[in-house]
Amino acid sequence: MTTDGERAVAVVWAYRRTGKFAFHVLTGALESDRATREVPLEFANGVDAVVAAIAAHRAAGRRVLVGWSFYSPDFLLMAAELAAVRARVVDAEVVHVAGGVHATAEPLQTLQRGFDLVAVGEGERLVVELVSAALRGASLAEVPGIASLAPDGAVRKNGRAERIALDDWPPFGPRHDRFGPIEITRGCIYACRFCQTPFFAGAVFRHRSVANVREWVRYLVGRGFKDLRFLTPTSLSYGATGPDPDLDAVEALLAGVREDIGPERRLWFGTFPSEVRPEHVTPASMQLLQRYVSNRAIIVGGQSGSDAVLRHSRRGHDAEVVERAVALAVEHGFKPHVDFLFGMPGEGASEVEATLAMMDRLVERGAKVHGHTFMPLPGTPFRRATARTITPAVRQRLRNLASRGMLYGQWEQQERTARELEATRAGDRTR
Repeated sequence: MTTDGERAVAVVWAYRRTGKFAFHVLTGALESDRATREVPLEFANGVDAVVAAIAAHRAAGRRVLVGWSFYSPDFLLMAAELAAVRARVVDAEVVHVAGGVHATAEPLQTLQRGFDLVAVGEGERLVVELVSAALRGASLAEVPGIASLAPDGAVRKNGRAERIALDDWPPFGPRHDRFGPIEITRGCIYACRFCQTPFFAGAVFRHRSVANVREWVRYLVGRGFKDLRFLTPTSLSYGATGPDPDLDAVEALLAGVREDIGPERRLWFGTFPSEVRPEHVTPASMQLLQRYVSNRAIIVGGQSGSDAVLRHSRRGHDAEVVERAVALAVEHGFKPHVDFLFGMPGEGASEVEATLAMMDRLVERGAKVHGHTFMPLPGTPFRRATARTITPAVRQRLRNLASRGMLYGQWEQQERTARELEATRAGDRTR
């Protein structure tokens, strides 16, 4: 329903698995604001669904904002889907808006691929302001945080979206039954040179308060959820302002949530998609997790077995710390799943061998390897680095680990994606 002077507007999310939790958060933001909570929302998965949703809302006389959110590995796929939608829908009252880490890091590239607008930075307040502007009939390009193409083809930036306080916004969209992990921390102080998180969300920690987390946990319990999960770049940094964990804050969180969910529901912490840094694995932290969490596997961010590579990537710990973390985790009854990045900048033959040797030792001690291939992600200090080729001999050793059930992950697909990112970057330089 619109009031006098307002335009009819609908929002269609180009809804894909890899971006779904971002859309759930944006949905919650729209639900929480009086001006936007009644705006129709559609979750459209795939080109046909997006086209059908646009057609239905245009037939009802609504202007349509189509929201796209994607990570860098999905950029080319989403650009192709946009092109397919545009080939079937030519309508000035349909506006395609891209957001997320890739669009923020590469607004010109994103706009040149056919998106009308780019949302730069965090989306909660920005999406409310954008939809509110559409309702008023105001210029969307003037909304703070929006980038667009100028007549001369250059990118026109209107600043960056203001960073939010997590307590001020819901972690998902309850009115539309769109749920996900509760984000407890945004931003990361470590600023590893290969990671987009700190360069998108800031190199400081912002935490959702224990009281706010528990409020949403109780809501989920009331809705019948049996599993509670959290989203954070580094699990044991909850409540901290610097590199040292605040275990009192972590215990306040976990003890409070366990009280709210009771013994029969499951509390997951330090699992995918939220890792534990290896230097945070101590007897005290493992004993804390033993008391409250349901999982007996934890994700440990190792990344490399080479001290030189770890220093070059500004990881903030050495290789010995990774081995000590695995030993302590196993000692306390946990199964460590250790992240490793293959093909990192600065790797030579000796660095690769150090990583492979460490992987073998960790597997012997009871760990599993979660394998990734380095990708030159936009917005990071390593964005212009070249992914190193995984040699046939190394590839065979990794496949042997995988055949024994000791290594898993999408590292081979990521190797292909890294080449695509490099080719896209080279192609854009020739435009």
